[in-house]
Amino acid sequence: MKPLHKSSKLANVAYDIRGPVLEKARQMEDEGQKIIKLNIGNVAAFGLMPPDEIVQDMIRNLPSTEAAGYTDSKGLFAPRRAIVHYTQQQGVAGVTVDDVYLGNGASELVQMAVMALLNDGDQLLIPSPDFPLYTAVTGLAGGVPVHYRCDESEGWLPDLDDIRAKITPRTRGIVVINPNNPTGALYPNETLLGIIDIAREHGLVILADEIYDKTLFDGVKHTAMASLADDVLFVTFNGLSKNYRSCGYRAGWMVVSGAKRDAKDYIEGLNMLASLRLCANTPGQLAIQTALGGYQSINDLVAPGGRLTRQRDRAYELITAIPGVSCVKPKAALYMFPRLDPKVYPIADDQQFAYELLAEEKVLIVQGTGFNYPTPDHFRLVFLPHVDDLEEAIGRIARFLAGYRKKHAS
Repeated sequence: MKPLHKSSKLANVAYDIRGPVLEKARQMEDEGQKIIKLNIGNVAAFGLMPPDEIVQDMIRNLPSTEAAGYTDSKGLFAPRRAIVHYTQQQGVAGVTVDDVYLGNGASELVQMAVMALLNDGDQLLIPSPDFPLYTAVTGLAGGVPVHYRCDESEGWLPDLDDIRAKITPRTRGIVVINPNNPTGALYPNETLLGIIDIAREHGLVILADEIYDKTLFDGVKHTAMASLADDVLFVTFNGLSKNYRSCGYRAGWMVVSGAKRDAKDYIEGLNMLASLRLCANTPGQLAIQTALGGYQSINDLVAPGGRLTRQRDRAYELITAIPGVSCVKPKAALYMFPRLDPKVYPIADDQQFAYELLAEEKVLIVQGTGFNYPTPDHFRLVFLPHVDDLEEAIGRIARFLAGYRKKHAS
């Protein structure tokens, strides 16, 4: 393959899935070393499997001509209609089947939405810390990612004043990740309404990532952002990957709602990009209607005493027991974003920190700057492993940090 020229748009994309830490992990695994992975929300790798009714429905449909052929570029009618019903349950008004796009996971649809929105030099407001896909596809589209602050002291809520301060004539939209990856925060309606007011004032599109909208702890409730206004344009992303433990099925969807009348050119761009990729994989599409209409087993996992709740609680207890480590307890999603007190852990390069932790203790995490966080004093921890594995992994992290404290205290 001919190497990319340095002027290529890909040359400046921040999200690089390779990196020295992952390369080291692959090398160690090739050598037969066992690594505890706390770096990625790949739920199946931890024994969390899709509901059986989804699996059986896909198996029954696979021999059909429908499963083997192309679909409409936006997707099959039945799952799109099921998604319309789901938006109605959430209180989102005015959504029709034509407003729903099915994709190979939500990630493909995020890229489509950003590519259709931005011209060269346009800006997109993205949270910090972020899910790095948004920063990457903004750069790939020729746009400029502008990161707004999420305030750890306020439970990682977006700083509305910081959002306002960073809007320019080139700003086109605001990304809102709620429930949040990587912090596990869940935003109250007051915060969501504040962001909507800003978008309304400046004519901005809201890109609402709600892929974890059912992965909620302690009885908290999630509000679909698009249910709070109909005079702002919303593009909402969701899918089966997390709530239905179906990452590999690549079954995601995107819903356009709100001020659609003023967005005809943008929607035309979305339709064009949907047509260019022909369609999303059909077997994945066939799982959506069954998933949304079936038993919601995610509720058992996040209930008091449920597996995910137990793992979150134990991980939080252990990580915050380490001297110099603090963490906002997640209300949702599958992650926490602990802070390493810089006075205790004077880390200059958190990627090197993650590399050394992996090499010494065989625990794989992602450094905080990998999520476009500005200072090297955080990391993301995935609490998907069973409690025993979490205890082992966090025990190794504690041992590594004890050595770090001893080394830097002398």
